[in-house]
Amino acid sequence: MSTQEAKERLDLLQGTLDLLILRTLIFGSQHGQGIARAIQLTSDEEFLVEHGALYPALQRLEERGSISAKWGISSNHRKARFYTLTAAGRKQLVKETARWKRLAAAIGRILDPAKED
Repeated sequence: MSTQEAKERLDLLQGTLDLLILRTLIFGSQHGQGIARAIQLTSDEEFLVEHGALYPALQRLEERGSISAKWGISSNHRKARFYTLTAAGRKQLVKETARWKRLAAAIGRILDPAKED
């Protein structure tokens, strides 16, 4: 990816990183770098999750009981913390997904008022 393309990436809106992490973990346990990579790939390279944002978000979600973590060995044979979605995290994911869909629909109506849902 060129430097110009990297500059054009979208910034994550406040409050979206937790939702994206929870959504990524719906597919199974993953270490931090794997979560960041999955978000980047799933967003077609639009989002780049920086470590400075990722690890505080993971810690916050763990403290809230939305995810659990345990030590394991990554595919490159390094020690890593693997994060798993909890039952509380699944409930939070459902709630937050509905909230963001409502928000996106409302913004869509404002940006394109002639278009009907």
